[in-house]
Amino acid sequence: MTPERRAELLSVYRDGLVNDVLPFWVRHGWDREHGGIITGLGRDGEIIDDDKSVWFQGRTGWMFATAYRTVEPRPEWRALAESCIEFLRRHAYGPGGKMYFSVTRDGRPLRMRRYVYSECFAAIAFAAYAAISGEDRAAADGVRAWETFLHHMFTPGVMPPKTEPEARPMQGLAPRMITIVTAQELRARLGDVRAGGATCTEWIDRAIGEIERDFLKPELQAVMEIVAADGSVIDHFDGRQLNPGHAIEAAWFILHEAKLRGNDTRLRRLGLTILDWMWARGWDAEHGGVLYNTDVRGLPVQEYWHHMKFWWPHNEAVIATLLAWQLSGDMKYLGWHRLVHDWAHAHFADPGHGEWFGYLDRAGRPTSLLKGCMWKGPFHLPRMQWYCWQLLTETPQA
Repeated sequence: MTPERRAELLSVYRDGLVNDVLPFWVRHGWDREHGGIITGLGRDGEIIDDDKSVWFQGRTGWMFATAYRTVEPRPEWRALAESCIEFLRRHAYGPGGKMYFSVTRDGRPLRMRRYVYSECFAAIAFAAYAAISGEDRAAADGVRAWETFLHHMFTPGVMPPKTEPEARPMQGLAPRMITIVTAQELRARLGDVRAGGATCTEWIDRAIGEIERDFLKPELQAVMEIVAADGSVIDHFDGRQLNPGHAIEAAWFILHEAKLRGNDTRLRRLGLTILDWMWARGWDAEHGGVLYNTDVRGLPVQEYWHHMKFWWPHNEAVIATLLAWQLSGDMKYLGWHRLVHDWAHAHFADPGHGEWFGYLDRAGRPTSLLKGCMWKGPFHLPRMQWYCWQLLTETPQA
């Protein structure tokens, strides 16, 4: 990490966040008529579809409240965060307090999904807004959303299973990793609050313990996405399928916890192990970039998009490799960071209209000119830019 490379990266992350990505969404996505954020945007920001992802009301609220608190107190950033918060309050909740997945532009319900990730993103948005507004209601809303997630996800029999449990009981990595990062955000903004019978720190320890016990497979050098109830590998398409970017994201959540605990040795080793294994599983040595899915046994993958390059695994790999280098000092991770940072910025970024494309073929060519949809909006990319900027600011000069 030469001074020149550091300066270059700082500029890319800082300017990309402050002068490109956040302004793109303020300009094109903010719904000043009905409130909240519209994410169905074309290449130049044109609204292609105005249905709203409830996920992204929370994700956007968190991102802009965080930018307001830590980067610069721009009134428009706070206003957009507040707009998302109020849209969530008015339109996100369904019967029994569970949140919808999608609604119309003016907030009428469209879809309620079985899982409860909308609640996690709402929880961190409320907590981030409480931190900039001092509003007690926002803090309470954040804890309530967190309670709803924990109740549905971890109370047996509450959330409908994905498959018939009598035939094939299974458990997923996703609930554990999102538990870690949500609890980290709530603890940072609201303190180590209790919900679902445990503190944020206790939920983090539980989730990390379950990942380590059930999902890490040393004999395969892989982190599974789903496993049987007893942690064994399910030898079917879904059970063998790996998502390297997802596991790498979990790796940096664990590394971040290690950092918060004074570079805890056990957690650092665990996070680095996950990163090592899943980089080997996911990095495309032929074309560059992170493959979306691979099979743990090297067999053909069922999903037809398995060889594509999605934006968000690259965002997570950029964070993970930089954080791994900061905590370990191992130059291997700095080399990986250069690989993924340079490849992603060369292929996903759109210098003509700003922001990033979301979906590329294996060779790195855009398969869609969309800048946003139900799954893509102002979260993974600006979070990467913000987090890496903070890391480089903290890390001593070489």
